[in-house]
Amino acid sequence: MTGPFSPTREARQAQMFPVLSPEEVARMGRFGTPRRFADGERIVRTGKPSPGVYLVLSGTVRITGRDAHGQDFPVVEHGPGSFSGELSQLSGRPSLVDGVAVGEVEAIEIPGEQVHTLLVADAVLGEKLMRAMILRRVALIETGAGGPVLVGSPSSPDMARLRSFLSRNGIPHQLLDPASDADARAFIERYVPEPAGLPLAVCPDGEVLRNPAESELAHCIGMVDDEPAGAIYDVVIAGARPAGLAAAVYAGSEGLSVLVIDSRAFGGQAGASARIENYFGFPTGITGQALTARGYAQAQKFGARVLIPLEARRLACSPGEPMALHLSDGRVVRTRTVVIASGARYRRPAECGNLMALEGRGVWYWASPIEAKMCAGEEVALVGGGNSAGQAAVFLAAHARKVWMLVRGKGLAASMSQYLVDRIAATPNIELLTGTEIAGIVGTRDTGITSVTWRSRDPARSETRPIRHVFLFLGADPSTGWLRDCDVALDDKGFVATAHDAMLPHQTTVPGVFAIGDVRAGSVKRVGAAIGEGASVVAQIHAYLAARSIPAPA
Repeated sequence: MTGPFSPTREARQAQMFPVLSPEEVARMGRFGTPRRFADGERIVRTGKPSPGVYLVLSGTVRITGRDAHGQDFPVVEHGPGSFSGELSQLSGRPSLVDGVAVGEVEAIEIPGEQVHTLLVADAVLGEKLMRAMILRRVALIETGAGGPVLVGSPSSPDMARLRSFLSRNGIPHQLLDPASDADARAFIERYVPEPAGLPLAVCPDGEVLRNPAESELAHCIGMVDDEPAGAIYDVVIAGARPAGLAAAVYAGSEGLSVLVIDSRAFGGQAGASARIENYFGFPTGITGQALTARGYAQAQKFGARVLIPLEARRLACSPGEPMALHLSDGRVVRTRTVVIASGARYRRPAECGNLMALEGRGVWYWASPIEAKMCAGEEVALVGGGNSAGQAAVFLAAHARKVWMLVRGKGLAASMSQYLVDRIAATPNIELLTGTEIAGIVGTRDTGITSVTWRSRDPARSETRPIRHVFLFLGADPSTGWLRDCDVALDDKGFVATAHDAMLPHQTTVPGVFAIGDVRAGSVKRVGAAIGEGASVVAQIHAYLAARSIPAPA
């Protein structure tokens, strides 16, 4: 393999691009149909959905990526016993690479539906394919090949917004900075007469978007596809956070038809955690992105459809009929059951009335490498005392000159795991201010944040510092407004009430509607607990469907 790939990935080339034995080729070939391609014929094309995975029997398929300037670079050549495809082929998304026949090519075409069947039916081959697909996506993410090209200043708030959206959803992308790239300057002169149009997003099919919303960008790269006509799902899961992803994995693995939606990215706030060290089975820790990305890929392995970014707007539930879930893009999906896993919306301090205008312009609700790079060498303020806040503080301390950590309580022990408390105490550039609240933020959409003021109770005093980045980890309010037209009971804080039926402890007051994870009243706000609820709710869905004589999937 050639091209801009790191030595770490090259060491895993045998896993990324395995060559199957004749016996494995025969087993895999049972799931597809023979195809022939002439020399030079295009087999897969960047930006266009691929029919599936191709197992090469003879000849060569040359795979190439495209750099930020639209130039091809070689990725790999698939010879006999090799197969094409990465995670896009699990979900029917547009291809991220080009593939062309070199000489006459004989291959087996395995459609997407049959790829899912193969992954489940043949565990050994399925493991080999799944590992290869994941590693190939990682390689594409690191090179940016096949995804959109963002043109504009890396320090632009809107650039940070788009890069964060793509990164958190595992979408390869590349950046062209007009300050250092003549092609980027020429491109901007051609397409953007006004600065408000920046950054530009160049889609894989050549379409150019001017400072797009996340939903626009998602449509242009095929993240949000059309609904199959007349589809009625066994379960629609509102929320692709750990609880929702776990429910999708277990429901899909048991043959239920599953649709998952989320308004922003898979993983939720857990997906933005810099390092989770107290999750069972990962003694050295794992990033939230890595953990939830595995769940996201696993859900797709078992056939779950995941649409991001889409938001639930209204649930119409009629007894004895499939429920209708109205989504933010106007579509209506029908389903026999609904799992509410919509988590919560980030809480904003009441003292800072201009927060919404400054979100993405110095106000952040997560700490990823993108935000860390923007505040490198600077002072930052971080508000909150939970585990997410502690993980973010330690992560940011490796980049920022100083992290001011503001906590309303007397300390961290009551709300944070002890290992994080100890690590914060041992980090010299984290200063913990207890009994302290944020009191004000100064800035505009044009300037971003220019200063931050906080207020302590004992002694009573205020301090203002020239800080440009504030990270808020204040917990969140439940995202349940979309349930107002369905008689789902909420507690006095807006969380979904469950446990009305001892046999179906996650069912709400509406039969067939279940709640799991942070949005459920009384839930334990931990990743492990959320995943456990996602697993256990599937048995309750089966029980609900069986009680209504709805046939279980074959």
